[in-house]
Amino acid sequence: MARQNAVAKEKTGAKARVEAKESSSGGVRRSIPANGPATTAELDRLIHERVRLAIVSALAVNELLTFNNLKELLNTTDGNLSVHARKLEEAGYVTCNKYFDGRTPKTDYRLTVAGRRALEQYLDHMEAVIRATRGR
Repeated sequence: MARQNAVAKEKTGAKARVEAKESSSGGVRRSIPANGPATTAELDRLIHERVRLAIVSALAVNELLTFNNLKELLNTTDGNLSVHARKLEEAGYVTCNKYFDGRTPKTDYRLTVAGRRALEQYLDHMEAVIRATRGR
């Protein structure tokens, strides 16, 4: 029985591709890049990291979350959340609003249009990888 997934490195070594092979049931799998279909953008490595994916996902279903809301929701430390949120902010995926409530500093985060678009593209990409892996 032949293996369905043969991996060949491109000469640059940058990307691995899954080659199409005929399965024992007679079906043919499509050839796709290991990190998603060639017709979509490259996998967004910025969102792919676990904490950043969790941040944009949480903000996709909530209009606004405070720093403390996110920290509690993601069960992460102040420093870890701060670093990842800053990377998303620098990429234009989230906005950060800092202000004082009396004498208490507050920070709110919102997902930007670009952030929502990037998340949608990332999810589409991952769904395509799952479909291709399952042979559908």
